[in-house]
Amino acid sequence: MAKQPSVLFLNRVYPPVRGATGRVLRDLARAFVRDGWDVTVVTTGTAEREEKDGPIRIVRVAAALKNKSVFGYAGVWFKLLRAGMKLPAHDLVITMTDPPMLITAGQMIAKSKKSRHMHWCQDLYPDLLPTLGINLPDFMLGLLRKQSRRDMGACDKVVTIGRCMARNLTHSGVDAKKISVIPNWPDFELIPGRGPRFSVKSRFRRANGDAANAKEAAAAAVARPHEQLFRDGDNPKFRVLYSGNLGRAHPIGTVLDAAEILGREAPDVELVFVGDGTGQDRLMAERARRRLENIRFLPWQPASRLRELMESGDVHLISMTHDAAGMLVPSKLYSALAVARPCIFIGPAQSEAARVINDFKAGRVVSQGDAEGLANTIMDFRNSGEMWMAAHQGAGQAGRIFIPDESLNAWLKRARDVVGLPSAPEAREEKAA
Repeated sequence: MAKQPSVLFLNRVYPPVRGATGRVLRDLARAFVRDGWDVTVVTTGTAEREEKDGPIRIVRVAAALKNKSVFGYAGVWFKLLRAGMKLPAHDLVITMTDPPMLITAGQMIAKSKKSRHMHWCQDLYPDLLPTLGINLPDFMLGLLRKQSRRDMGACDKVVTIGRCMARNLTHSGVDAKKISVIPNWPDFELIPGRGPRFSVKSRFRRANGDAANAKEAAAAAVARPHEQLFRDGDNPKFRVLYSGNLGRAHPIGTVLDAAEILGREAPDVELVFVGDGTGQDRLMAERARRRLENIRFLPWQPASRLRELMESGDVHLISMTHDAAGMLVPSKLYSALAVARPCIFIGPAQSEAARVINDFKAGRVVSQGDAEGLANTIMDFRNSGEMWMAAHQGAGQAGRIFIPDESLNAWLKRARDVVGLPSAPEAREEKAA
């Protein structure tokens, strides 16, 4: 009988600790288990301990999860490295990008244990550090960047989550043959048939109970989109939803300025923010200072309500600073596409998020700083059912492509190739023989 292949993941967060990278990591770890791998995850927690997530072994090191300073990141980096070094050798080590330079720790572990190494580039570090407000001396940033690219060159495979990120790496000297682009994916709860049963059809029916079918409901929405798509009590509201982390890479100045314009010109539009992040306190303070009654806040919602929440947005907002182009891809894009909602991306036109939205005609792209353009785009979606429906259809088409199974299968294939295992069908045939 062939030996069970083994994989070691390293990342700062893993559920129940919140974080987008932890969510996709858990999905991928479970996919590896289904594919017949022995899976271990080294991550952080409030205390040092071991636990199980089904058959997945979780090794947690104690760390202050909110200390995102240079020293905080360095402390977590050393703890993850030490924990990984203490474990038995694995066939494959997969590093993520939280904390920064985790790829270097992965290289040290892989080299020491004679393991293969894949790097999952969720964020491009150290390049992104200045954008996040972590300013290092130029010589130090240059040294870290050189080390990062050297480690990527030594990896067996580097997986990026966007074409813009892959292009950035090749331009900086990483061999294009080592790079694969595998997009992130939405929560399973947002995929039809895997979570609560909600749909565009059911949502139209909730707003317009006399519609006999989805086609009639859609026609009604074209006539009065802002009333038919969402109701808040007796007051019809057109909801612009921002769901997810609000960090330094997701500026809000343009949104606040647009909210002021909308408050004067479109009182039936509300902007709803769900989640947290370093920008949340500033947003709340600015809302109070500017008396923006059209901005509302909701706390994190349980997974059982996730699809209902995401469908409650008539349009989804995604924000990214121009400086972060080619260094990250906002995961909230895929959540919006999963529920077929039009997207407004406030950020660089050359980024992956902008390209996806434009490729599928799933919404609009607005530059940071163009508050008037953002307000006008929101009002266009509110006033034109035809425009909303066209973007809804484009988002639905994209949502059928960016699904978990596609990305997870691509990941398993590349992992098997790196380790030298037969593909899954070949492995099953061998076992049957």
